[in-house]
Formats: sequence, C-alpha cells, structure tokens
Amino acid sequence: MNKLKKQFGRIYDKYIEKIYRFIFLKTGSQEIAQDLTSDTFLRGWKAFQKAQDPKNNYKIENTQAFLYQIARNLIADHYRRKGKIKIVSTENRAITDLSVDLEKKAILSSDMNTIRLALNNLNEDYQNVIIWRYLDGFSTAEVAQIMNKSEQATRVLLHRALKSLKDQVNKLA
Repeated sequence: MNKLKKQFGRIYDKYIEKIYRFIFLKTGSQEIAQDLTSDTFLRGWKAFQKAQDPKNNYKIENTQAFLYQIARNLIADHYRRKGKIKIVSTENRAITDLSVDLEKKAILSSDMNTIRLALNNLNEDYQNVIIWRYLDGFSTAEVAQIMNKSEQATRVLLHRALKSLKDQVNKLA
C-alpha cells in the first residue's frame, strides 16, 4: 500500500497544477476549483487503487487523460447541480507584468476580458482544446489522447476552435 501511495503521490505532484488551472478556467472560482480538484484526485486515487488490484480487469491506460476526464465530469456535474452559466476566467497573475505602466495594464486587461468573453461563448470542446493546447501547452497528440480523438480530428477541431474564437473576438471588438 505504501508503494501505491508513493506512485500516486508522483502522479498528484505531476498533474495537480494543470488540473487545478483547467478547473479554475472553467469555473472562475478559486474555492470551487479547489474543491473540484480535490474531488478529482480523490476519485483518481480510488480508481488507481482499483486498477492495481489483480482481481479486477480495470486498467487506466493514460493517467493524464483519465484525470482530465474526471475533472470534466465533475465540472459538468457542478453546473448541472447549480444551474449556473459557465464563466471562463482568463485572469492569470502570471500573464501581467508588474513593471508595465497603467495604460498598458488597462489595455491588457481589456484584451483579456474580450478573450475571456469570446472563449466563454464557444462550445465546451472548443474551449477545452484551446485551454489544453495553448494554456497548458499540451501537444496535439496529448490533447487527442485526453479527448479520445485521433490527432487529425484534434487538429481540425483546434483549427475550427481558433476560427470560432477569432470570430467571437471580432464580434466583441
């Protein structure tokens, strides 16, 4: 059991920030993102334990894709329970530079708000593929695995998502 805890601890360390950021971008709330991230890893731990039992035919092929799927399901459940409109937040403290003067900060804030609103108007698959590819920095192959699609289908989806995002930004500008 101690070996399992260490293995899952490495998985946790590797993916905690990415899963949290994904959930935060989908919910726009630190508290909700913390709760859903905790639930994601709790469910992941239970599934990991089950997959290690030789009596089960249960297997986790791709840990990263598995955790993102759990997170996606928890986000969907959250919005079903709450009946809220999804708000995607792009407020990221790492994006702004403290040395930038106020005018540049105001322009950047306005641009980020426009992108946030435009991203919020996209369907969920478009939002996910853009977040995973450009904010989390996953390769197209990794995004394809997470979405359980072929690389070609993922490239097409990404192309369409970016076109749709551009159209939404132009409508808001």
